[in-house]
Amino acid sequence: MYAMQYEITLPADYDMGIIRDRVATRGHLLDDLPGLGLKAYVIRERGVDGSPVNQYAPVYLWRDTDAMSHFLVGGGGFQGIIGDFGRPAVQHWTGLATLAGPARGRTPAAASRRLTPIPPGAEPGDLAALIQEETRLLRGLAAREGVHTAALAVDPRHWQLMRLTLWERTAPRDEDATERYEVLHLSAPHLDESGGAPRR
Repeated sequence: MYAMQYEITLPADYDMGIIRDRVATRGHLLDDLPGLGLKAYVIRERGVDGSPVNQYAPVYLWRDTDAMSHFLVGGGGFQGIIGDFGRPAVQHWTGLATLAGPARGRTPAAASRRLTPIPPGAEPGDLAALIQEETRLLRGLAAREGVHTAALAVDPRHWQLMRLTLWERTAPRDEDATERYEVLHLSAPHLDESGGAPRR
């Protein structure tokens, strides 16, 4: 699994209905995309759920990096974003774990993300212990009621961990997220091939 996200921050007075309409009319286009585990079409609205900005910030979990490359630079879909918004920076993380939750069979309405910096002075053994602990915490999170999918990935350039959780309804207030999103649509053509079996 390879995780990818770009964040398009919009003006404070931007009509987010434009993004909602965009997703409603185009979101289905990736529902059968080969190599894609999932794409969550997520937004943040200024003043909603603690967000300071209006933002369109789709997040992807890829099964196949060739498919990801084709999407980004081979004419596979990203040109639509570039044409409408310019070329955003694309964040990416190498996957460590992807787990199915009890709500895997239902459509998620919310997502949460947590970015955790890895301390610069961390020794290799400390890093391995951190990953082991974060993976253990991910397993516990994935077992929570209302969780659709939970994923953990690492960015070895900026040395940070990214945890993504999709929720059936809303992200609980006790979820230690750095960002909370509304999910407008989920394309998940190969999701069950990307993660573990649903947790009971």
